[in-house]
Amino acid sequence: MHVPGWHEATAALQDAGEVQMLGIIQEQHPDRARLFMQWKEMGWPILVDSYNLLEVPYVPITVALDEAGVVTKLLGPLQDEGPLGSDFVAETFPAGEGAGASPPVVPDLESLAQTARAESSPESWRAFGDAVAVWGGPDRATDAIEAFEEVVRATPDDGLAHFRLGVAYRMRYDSEGRRDADFQKAVAHWGTALEIDPNQYIWRRRIQQYGPRLDKPYPFYDWVPTAREEIAARGDVPSPLVVEPRGSEFAEPVEAFATADRPVAEPDPLGRVLRDDGEFIAVETTAVPSAVPPGEVARVHFTFRPIVEQLAHWNNEADDMVVWVDPPEGWDVDSPMTVYSVPPEMVSQETRSVEVEIRAAPSAEGDVTIPAYALYYVCEDINGVCMYRRHDLDVEVSIER
Repeated sequence: MHVPGWHEATAALQDAGEVQMLGIIQEQHPDRARLFMQWKEMGWPILVDSYNLLEVPYVPITVALDEAGVVTKLLGPLQDEGPLGSDFVAETFPAGEGAGASPPVVPDLESLAQTARAESSPESWRAFGDAVAVWGGPDRATDAIEAFEEVVRATPDDGLAHFRLGVAYRMRYDSEGRRDADFQKAVAHWGTALEIDPNQYIWRRRIQQYGPRLDKPYPFYDWVPTAREEIAARGDVPSPLVVEPRGSEFAEPVEAFATADRPVAEPDPLGRVLRDDGEFIAVETTAVPSAVPPGEVARVHFTFRPIVEQLAHWNNEADDMVVWVDPPEGWDVDSPMTVYSVPPEMVSQETRSVEVEIRAAPSAEGDVTIPAYALYYVCEDINGVCMYRRHDLDVEVSIER
């Protein structure tokens, strides 16, 4: 049963002070849960476990705790008498092991880091990494990366460490401190984790969130526009999102891979447009998953960011930006040319995202480079020269055997 169902079924008990609801989410982006709670008008607390420190293999899991904070039962689906049942609410439980427990003590992260570097054991590095995951937050993502990198180096078959390392890489990717290939590294470590334990629902969903439509169970964040509209309609301000959902996170599942209905003329077949080699626009490419079996599909994310240090910005007075993908023989792309519609402002500095899906050739093997390029209008500074430029791109996809 979804969270709103539990909320509605326990509303009377919550109002009477008989029960206190508390949620723990496994989201990579917890601010999206905050928006969802606001939309559904559910005011109870939500805790964040992006790193899956609880080590749960699936969700939802519903747990009933007594007055002392001791787990008394795991609950199944909603029953006729309500999700908790009159027996649980009416019963008085004896004081258990949790009675009178002291609040958690915030660990000394620097001391844990020193111990990990001195001992250089997977146990000490895991202790530091897990502590940073709980108490460090996104600002300490690089520390978490260091810790879990050491864990997987020493114990490469540790799926949980690979998953947490992927979370840390994606967390840094979403910050101002992002580094090249952070997103791709996150995807690679999530993939390794899932290979080690293919039964782990949480890890599988994290890849599917960004992956191809053929592998999606449902659209992950298609509710966001509706939530914002309905929150605004009742006079409230929608809770802001740190990272906006992108194409793959809105995409509907499909049952078959399909290519464009008709051929599209290549926009720069002779390569005559002058190149931007990263002087004005920085580009990242990420394939999700990073490795696919022959004949299977990956979703490729292209991310374009103006280099603000160069005072570069988009010129939106001319044509739209386009991305052209030229797959090797035997490979397919859902659309060889994708058009990104520019915003109405004359100039802007937003990050742009384009996503395409590529199907590997049945005979593909090894590491394959797929050529692509983008064409866009860019200006070198707010009052300077505006140019039409081409940025050559390489998409790397590994083939599983």
